[in-house]
Amino acid sequence: MIRFARILVLILLFPILAFAQQAKLKSEIETISKDAKGIVGVGVMDLKTRETLLMNQEHKFPMQSTFKFPLAIAVLDLVDKGKYKINQKIHVKSAGLDPETHSPMRDKRPNQDFDITIGELLSYSVSESDNNACDILFELAGGTKKVNEYIHSLGVKDIAIVATEKEMKAGWDVQYTNYARPSAYLQLLQIAYERRKLSKASHDYLWKMMVEGPTGLKRIKGLLPKGTEVAHKTGTSGTNDKGISAATNDAGIIRLPNGKDIAVVVFVSDAAANMDTRELVIARIAKAVWDYYGSK
Repeated sequence: MIRFARILVLILLFPILAFAQQAKLKSEIETISKDAKGIVGVGVMDLKTRETLLMNQEHKFPMQSTFKFPLAIAVLDLVDKGKYKINQKIHVKSAGLDPETHSPMRDKRPNQDFDITIGELLSYSVSESDNNACDILFELAGGTKKVNEYIHSLGVKDIAIVATEKEMKAGWDVQYTNYARPSAYLQLLQIAYERRKLSKASHDYLWKMMVEGPTGLKRIKGLLPKGTEVAHKTGTSGTNDKGISAATNDAGIIRLPNGKDIAVVVFVSDAAANMDTRELVIARIAKAVWDYYGSK
């Protein structure tokens, strides 16, 4: 009888202890976030238990290049439906490329027309955050409106994909039209993780691109143990003449040694801190999440 009573007490205490632990993690994240001198949005989800933590959920955070992840999902869905093939070649004219934007694809083929597969365009866009490749994919997908409608059809509502990379260059405020709340981006990661919409081949292709990408090594990955598998997508804005950076973002899935898969979204918006500090804020938040779930 005494043993049963002890077990009952533990069962009753478990939710209270779990809540206290998560409250401690949230407090730690809030303290870390102050160093950014801006607005920091955070979403964390244990993808197996669905335990979720959100911070500044009501704010609309400019996505910058993190919108290339939902774009890739939309394009791969068209591949799965047979509209395109992953190895289908697209002819690209040099005159149609933006010469003044981040574009490793263009830099590898300077001043020349070329053929490139849809798979390669996806890799350039997701892994290397190539802006020209991104806008070509938007054209193939039918434009930002079509991509936005598709993502909304998945049940992800608190997100807006309105402007292409080229259109975002038109003015500082345009980037804010492409926004997501932390919970919406968590939903996207959860959908991809659970393979609910894409074929196995498309899911595996997307996962590989997100794991192997060379961008943002000082962000989510920055303070995690070497060799940690992280499938993620970064996004970065410029800094205006007032010293404010609109977006320094990283969002992805961390695989822990204990078998847990944790989705982490960190959006740093309208921040006055320098780039090193903003990236360190993201890295410290990811490490706090790692320590929390790694010890459970």
